[in-house]
Amino acid sequence: MRILVTGGAGFIGGHLVGRLLDDGHTVHIVDNLSSNPIPMARLLNEIGNAAISATVFQESIEVFSLYQQPLYRRARYDAIFHLASPVGPAGILPHAGKIIQQVVSDAYRVIDLAKHNGARLIDVSTSEVYGGGQDGLCSEDMRKHIPAQMTARVEYAVAKLAAEAAILNSADLDALIVRPFNVAGPRQSAKGGFVLPRFVGQAMRGEALTVFGSGMQIRAFTHVRDIVDGMVRAWERGRTGAVYNLGNPANTTTILDLAQQVMAVIGQGEVVFTNGKAIYGPQYAEADDKYPDSRKAETELGWQPSIGIRATIRDVYEYEQAKEAELCR
Repeated sequence: MRILVTGGAGFIGGHLVGRLLDDGHTVHIVDNLSSNPIPMARLLNEIGNAAISATVFQESIEVFSLYQQPLYRRARYDAIFHLASPVGPAGILPHAGKIIQQVVSDAYRVIDLAKHNGARLIDVSTSEVYGGGQDGLCSEDMRKHIPAQMTARVEYAVAKLAAEAAILNSADLDALIVRPFNVAGPRQSAKGGFVLPRFVGQAMRGEALTVFGSGMQIRAFTHVRDIVDGMVRAWERGRTGAVYNLGNPANTTTILDLAQQVMAVIGQGEVVFTNGKAIYGPQYAEADDKYPDSRKAETELGWQPSIGIRATIRDVYEYEQAKEAELCR
């Protein structure tokens, strides 16, 4: 199969591209490389020999859809995975005031690309659309909650939900939505404000682990390999028009407990409590408690996340150790 992955150089996108290539597919990547966690050359090298089947378009979806796609009419796509987006609780902050326009405009562009190609569209949304769900529990059939304060984080959630609505209401389109929960794993960058790589980096450097607020925020960290497996299953088995949570309820924990587990794996560190705004600036906002009801994906897709928190931490730690050892050579 020939597959287009927007945002294919990103954290989740890079792992998805590797999986698709290993499965024998031909993959085209569209990414402007504005938020890729590692250089494109390193990503292709880590993917390995299968990367020879990948073609990279280093440009925005707008440029690709306007100028490149007509030149590749013979290279019709069977599927489009749409991941391109501002990302991360800190990574979205420079885009405040423009997130809705960017996310929704790109959604319409991939809708057009999918229709032009007769491709199945898998839109990778976010668990942020729930606004915290009901006491943290998030199920696909729940009402969405929009907080009173219009932070950049709320703008991001509203943008993603609007994109979902545009995609699911488009006529003559084979499309579905997946909503990942707190994805973590190797290659994720702390620069976007992601907590696990920040904790691992701080512990490795012998620094205190900065826990925001009380540390009692509830999350369900899900290994990126489990997420990618769910995305592929959604493409292969999901119902047109369906929405699937992809998150590991067994990994539900607090941020403070995550910090303690990181210190246990690495064997050093201490916790210091602080305010996220002190690190990321006044626009930073913490998410409400959230953890997934993933029964729909488990039942309809046969998806079963299997990687626990401790194994996820070890994977991140070992990856960062290998990077550090490489720099020391």
